[in-house]
Amino acid sequence: MAESRGKKKNLIGSVIRGGMNKTVVVRVEHIVKHPRYGKYMRRHVKYLAHDERKECTVGDKVLMIESCPISRTKRWRVSKVLEKA
Repeated sequence: MAESRGKKKNLIGSVIRGGMNKTVVVRVEHIVKHPRYGKYMRRHVKYLAHDERKECTVGDKVLMIESCPISRTKRWRVSKVLEKA
């Protein structure tokens, strides 16, 4: 009997680089509130994601899902392309 180990995380971001073989760099933006001044600021993180079908190009908006480690730095897979550039 297969047990569920919890729900996998999903992130939405835009592809900023895609020249590698089956790998794209995805930029995910977050809006956070400054603890002291209360101003909202944009912060971003870049993730390496596995693109098995090689369908992503620069500027695409993609949905990523977390996965087991694929390589030294890749821990995310491209689930689907939400918007083409």
